[in-house]
Amino acid sequence: MDGNRVFGPRPVLLGHRGCGRGTVNGLVENTLDSFLAAVDLGIDWVEVDVRRTRDDRLVVAHNPANDDGVFYADITGAEATRAGTLDLAALLEALPPTVGVNFDVKTSMEDATRTRELSTMGLLAAIAQREARSREVLVSSFDPGALDIARELAPAVPRALLTWLDFPIGQAVAAAGHLDVQVLAPHWGSLRPNDIEPPELHRPLDYIVDIVHTTGREFLAWCPSLKFAHQLLDAGVNALCINNVPKAVTTLRPRLTRTAA
Repeated sequence: MDGNRVFGPRPVLLGHRGCGRGTVNGLVENTLDSFLAAVDLGIDWVEVDVRRTRDDRLVVAHNPANDDGVFYADITGAEATRAGTLDLAALLEALPPTVGVNFDVKTSMEDATRTRELSTMGLLAAIAQREARSREVLVSSFDPGALDIARELAPAVPRALLTWLDFPIGQAVAAAGHLDVQVLAPHWGSLRPNDIEPPELHRPLDYIVDIVHTTGREFLAWCPSLKFAHQLLDAGVNALCINNVPKAVTTLRPRLTRTAA
């Protein structure tokens, strides 16, 4: 990190699940090919979904169950990888140290019955600390309890509070300002009028970003459209987690290069 900063002096791009959600240019999300293609395209960071299996292996998967409806918490790591799920250790071994990793920790319902050390975040803590010695690292979660576990078990690794689609942005900003996190990561839908908050309930975008910065936190917006991504950069966000990495890198990289200069 640059001093107390997570993302450094210029805005950065994170590849969502590799090259993007779903299938992008024939590359399926959360596969090794998708992540390595994002690296080849010059992405700054990758966002990696992390889940726990029954035998405490960590795998890269967004949903709690695979396409056959089998829950990862009910099967072994070997069973998960045989079915095509990417092993987290294999991904980290393949990623060059120049690429930052945002571990997006997906807690399972069953974590409620486990000790903190054996929860999904608890199992990731030692891995995140090890990776932080050789690359930029961030742990994020929608689960404030998981972030508290990360603070306890891996205190030197920065943390980000994720908030859900169209979550009221005022509540998100206030929560992050009083949690021990370094980054607020709202969905981009929270940053414009939506079904939950119509226009009359929205502050201007630059006002929202300035408040987050005033609290000492950095701002990561996830999954914006490319058009809205330009507005976010104008407002001074620190990072964008993007879908369709090939198109986003081509469109946004020139702006980021000018910002760095």
